[in-house]
Amino acid sequence: MRHGTDAAPLTVDELRTRAEWIRLRVIEMIDRAGLGHYSSVFSCAEILSVLYYRVLRLDPTRPQWADRDRFLLGKGHAAVGLWPILADLGYLEDSDLDDFGFVGSKVGDHPDMRLASGIDFSSGSLGHNLSVGLGMALAGRIKNLDYRTYVLLGDGEIHEGQVWEAAMAASFYKAANLVAIVDSNGFIGSGPIEELMSVEPLADRFSAFGWDVHEIDGHDVAAVVALFDRLERGAGDKPVCIIARTAKGKGVSFAEAEPRKWHIGWMTPDEKALAASEITSRM
Repeated sequence: MRHGTDAAPLTVDELRTRAEWIRLRVIEMIDRAGLGHYSSVFSCAEILSVLYYRVLRLDPTRPQWADRDRFLLGKGHAAVGLWPILADLGYLEDSDLDDFGFVGSKVGDHPDMRLASGIDFSSGSLGHNLSVGLGMALAGRIKNLDYRTYVLLGDGEIHEGQVWEAAMAASFYKAANLVAIVDSNGFIGSGPIEELMSVEPLADRFSAFGWDVHEIDGHDVAAVVALFDRLERGAGDKPVCIIARTAKGKGVSFAEAEPRKWHIGWMTPDEKALAASEITSRM
């Protein structure tokens, strides 16, 4: 499976299957490494599938192509879901995935642009990628390049004040080539966001900061595809915010039932088999 400048985008059904494939690969990689974040990836699997196999303008044979779209993973702990995609597209070798989580590996629990091809910016401390994404978007405009910059944020991540500084600046500078996607799964590592510090009403908040806001079911692949297909490149004068309502742990019943437990965890052989059975039954 490849996606480049001349590749046909995948169909909705194919994208659904890709999302399930991402979940399966994540389970395998975390099982081998003994570390990783299951439920944070499961909530954004469909988003990653649509972005990488339909939306992003990329050419893996030219990873530094100046006019490629940029993607920044603000919720960097979901990197284990990104690595199999990058290997599938040709940025990494399949053998690189065997080293996930080990010292010296290109592919860690968070993405590192110094180590892995296909990573536009590193993640670690949450909250800084929207600012960097804005900088990339403005740089593209200054250089008369046609790329878009996409930033995937967690809803807990937007507790960080730097996110809102970037949000204010993006609208002021009319960064229409910047797209923020909020994976709104309602949880952070320590529990439900509503109990810790609410971020709602998200749509009203981004609208108040001058963004063009869209709200969708982040697991409805057809809806996600339809929205991205409607977003004309360079149209308007506002940055775009997509609020994707999702479920932490989506696709594995016991992870959905206990999302806090599976933020970081390690499945037993029986749990792994049950999860794989649930996922493959939908493929």
